[in-house]
Amino acid sequence: MRKISLFFFCILFAVIVLNAQQARRPDPQPVPETAEKFKVGMAGYTFVKFDLDKTLETMQKADVRYLCIKDFHLPLKSNEEEIAAFHAKLASKGVKGYAVGPIYMRSEAEIDNAFQYAKRVGVNMIVGVPDYELLPYVEKKVKEYGFHYAIHLHGPDMPLYPDADDVWNNVKNLDPRIGMCLDIGHDTRNGKNPVKDLKKYHSRVFDIHIKDVTGTTKAGYSVEIGRGVIDIPAFVKMLRKVGYTGVCSLEHERNMDDPFMGIAESIGYFRGVIAATQKIRETKR
Repeated sequence: MRKISLFFFCILFAVIVLNAQQARRPDPQPVPETAEKFKVGMAGYTFVKFDLDKTLETMQKADVRYLCIKDFHLPLKSNEEEIAAFHAKLASKGVKGYAVGPIYMRSEAEIDNAFQYAKRVGVNMIVGVPDYELLPYVEKKVKEYGFHYAIHLHGPDMPLYPDADDVWNNVKNLDPRIGMCLDIGHDTRNGKNPVKDLKKYHSRVFDIHIKDVTGTTKAGYSVEIGRGVIDIPAFVKMLRKVGYTGVCSLEHERNMDDPFMGIAESIGYFRGVIAATQKIRETKR
């Protein structure tokens, strides 16, 4: 009887010790950008071939909390009930929609629709691509709604807004809430330096699309961050130097039928650079 009691006592003691050890297991460290002014997010276009559920599943696995909303996930004509359901689904995965777009606008009516849509969605920033001659009307709407309007640049593939210089030259005399979504890949493919452009134009950089590309001409194409020619460590350091407080959203445009490994690699590399440069900065203090 005493042997049986001793056996059960040992089992109970082992269970208590095991539970105590498990209770003491440390949690993962917070994502590196927690210590930064800027955030890491995802551009909705990354998931152009996937529904919202797959998008949020991927973001949750990557621990990415900010989404720039594309209209294939939340159509422009969505009503209040549909928008509420959309936000509830995002919230269930710990994700926040911080802006809408890019939205292409070729008429005043399309601009009206975009601003009305953003208001219904409950965001205060539109990533847009308006025809040049419509910029005065965009300015009128920015003043009316009080939104920020970030023009997405497109590199050498489109005549509209090929790089940061072009956006700046077209908006510098407009309302200061009209600026750019600095796509560092497209900027690079048009022969520009996104690190220098962030430094020059930071007062009008409201959103950033992060990616990497293989070259500084139209022949260059999108690859996982860290595999291209963009100086990512220098870019992260410049984010800090200019005090950027917006979102750096991954717009992954490689293997878009199956982008998930590339997304994980790119987010991991970008966060690794954030963490490594944080340590270098702390060492120098």
